Amino acid sequence: MRQFRNIAFNAFMELIRQPIFLLLMTGSVLFEIFLAVPYYFAFGDEPKLVENSVLAVMLLSGLFGAVMSASSSLAREIRSGTALAVLSKPVGRSQFLLAKFAGLAAALTVLTYVNMIGVLLASRMAFDAYGKTDLPAISIFGGGILLAYMLAGFSNFFLRRPFVSDAVFAMLVFTTLAAFLVFQFTRQMESLGTLATVNWNLLPAGILILFALWILAAVALACSTRFDTIPTLAICSAIFLVGLMSDYFFGIRAQAGNLWASALYSVIPNWQLFWLADAIETGKSTFQWAYVVKAFAYAVCYAGAALAVGTALFEERELS
Repeated sequence: MRQFRNIAFNAFMELIRQPIFLLLMTGSVLFEIFLAVPYYFAFGDEPKLVENSVLAVMLLSGLFGAVMSASSSLAREIRSGTALAVLSKPVGRSQFLLAKFAGLAAALTVLTYVNMIGVLLASRMAFDAYGKTDLPAISIFGGGILLAYMLAGFSNFFLRRPFVSDAVFAMLVFTTLAAFLVFQFTRQMESLGTLATVNWNLLPAGILILFALWILAAVALACSTRFDTIPTLAICSAIFLVGLMSDYFFGIRAQAGNLWASALYSVIPNWQLFWLADAIETGKSTFQWAYVVKAFAYAVCYAGAALAVGTALFEERELS
């Protein structure tokens, strides 16, 4: 168990020390805030448009982060010989792969947490034709990110600590603090006489997106046992796109009794189960946490199946 924890922790720290991880985190959360800035003139549906857009940014950034992190965590180590050095010790391949997934899932959770703060803040900042851009909120949140980078630069220059990981941890703290200050001490007018509030229904929607990213991470890690970054990205993108249309391609035929459609409908993950922006938009947003629990069980089972396939592929992989 100690070996599992050490490998998982090292994988997590290695991932958050990647510059691409910090750039992806910063770029995605800033873009989410930017989406709440312009005037859309969407006839009163501006908040819904912003909420759908920021959830899509969270999902796409997590997809790219999952594939890049999986390739960085496993494919690169196989190519460089690091995996062979670790497996020369009393560490099984299945234990090594599961520990890598644990570190990858933790890194994706950190990325999703920062993005979720941006999503909630964007829902609070969104305004219709009668409102205006929330400049105090933008200033506070932008100042929090700037302070995080300044603190990481200070620790890197004076304490010789790694800049990227310190910036990631500082962003966790300062984005949370900035969101708290915005929610508690600023006000935003959504329309004539209406005070804008945070749409907390986005929180379980963001949790479901995190479950989807865990599935993508498991699939990407299984692909990384045999392929490099670009083929893994292509395979995961294809699975993602087909899974978005799984109900149309396979669901109808599976209900009609088609065996091959039923098999593909079971094998390919249905991402619509994790996308509840439509329910939020139509007003049917009374989330029941029992559904979140069921989605979590689905994510665990599917990720476990993907990791089982990845373990079988990894057992037969020649590392020398």
